[in-house]
Amino acid sequence: MALYRRNIGSTHQAIRVILGVALAIAGVAVLNGPAAWLVAALGGVFVLTGFVGYCPMCAIAGVGRRSGS
Repeated sequence: MALYRRNIGSTHQAIRVILGVALAIAGVAVLNGPAAWLVAALGGVFVLTGFVGYCPMCAIAGVGRRSGS
């Protein structure tokens, strides 16, 4: 039994993974200092939620898949 229900579709997942990788690369390659770590961590969160298929913020905002899907 899963602890969560997937709330983002496959297209949304792919966009999150691509955006997350781009943010992580930008954070490491372009920025310096604490901003670099913050942007890279945000990219990591996007990649993680993209792979898992669940986004807590989307669940709070009511964005995502319908319950019947």
